[in-house]
Amino acid sequence: MAESIIFILGAASVWVSQGANAKYACILGLIAQPFWFYVTFIAEQWGLFALTVVYTFAWARGINTYW
Repeated sequence: MAESIIFILGAASVWVSQGANAKYACILGLIAQPFWFYVTFIAEQWGLFALTVVYTFAWARGINTYW
């Protein structure tokens, strides 16, 4: 279930980031982050967990920039 949500939101955020409404990409990306945290924590993928922290700050930066 979490992987499906990550797939949908991740693909949508990348797709939207390349269009006219790019400001919505950071919202989609940020919504996906809790699922990334959950999946990487459960799988004990600590490198990906750390990368998820970086992505969370990057998406939050987009929120700060656009909104």
